[in-house]
Amino acid sequence: MKDAIDIALENGFSHAAELNVDTIELNPEVRKMCAANTCHHYGKNWSCPPACGTLDECGDRIKKYKKGIIVQSTAQLEDSFDVEGMEELTKQHIKNYRSTLAELKKKYPDVLYLGTGACDICAECTYPDEPCRFPDKAISSMEAYGMVVNEVCKANDLPYNYGKDTMTFVGCFLIG
Repeated sequence: MKDAIDIALENGFSHAAELNVDTIELNPEVRKMCAANTCHHYGKNWSCPPACGTLDECGDRIKKYKKGIIVQSTAQLEDSFDVEGMEELTKQHIKNYRSTLAELKKKYPDVLYLGTGACDICAECTYPDEPCRFPDKAISSMEAYGMVVNEVCKANDLPYNYGKDTMTFVGCFLIG
């Protein structure tokens, strides 16, 4: 896993650690939070619930993998209202995961990346009227799969909070 961690860090992630796939628990309460639709993507995106599959289906996908890495993009913000800093971190995290995913796919063609928030590949998702335009590129979030992100971090000895006025985006790459 050191090679995958090195690739992630070389591609801009602030932190990366080995992910023990056995520590991943899928929580139906997270799906209930998705159904509340506070992010406005529930039922509107192929990579979000309910289109990404049931928790059992997501669990079956995860069980195909034996190992992985958990990655984070962290930034120090000026204060909790630093929208510009948050937007910059968002762009950086997207850049980090895309470049890391491209490199990991060379070595691990079946890698599964679970990220933060809804898939951002298309400006407008085709759900539910047409099939996904890019099923091989679509990204589901850790939350869409039912994960409590801070618990996954804790179970894998990676901090979730890096202090006052910081923001962290988390993702994971499941490999082999």
